[in-house]
Amino acid sequence: MDQASASRAREALSIAHEISTILDTGLDKETLSILINLLEAGVNPEALAAVVRELRREAAALKAAAQKQQRQVAAATSSARS
Repeated sequence: MDQASASRAREALSIAHEISTILDTGLDKETLSILINLLEAGVNPEALAAVVRELRREAAALKAAAQKQQRQVAAATSSARS
């Protein structure tokens, strides 16, 4: 990729990230870049969106489970001190 093409690609990514931020998608620039590359490689956009949604659900479930475990440990520690 020549310097001009690289510059245009960076500018396009910056614009896409600005739009993503305005739409409050929660996608950082690196993630957005990966998704754009996957789309350019021919990945089905609807399938990719479904994967992103599922990954977000899984991440939220893992976070909730970790928080629950932390509360249980804190409660057990508090009970043991009493």
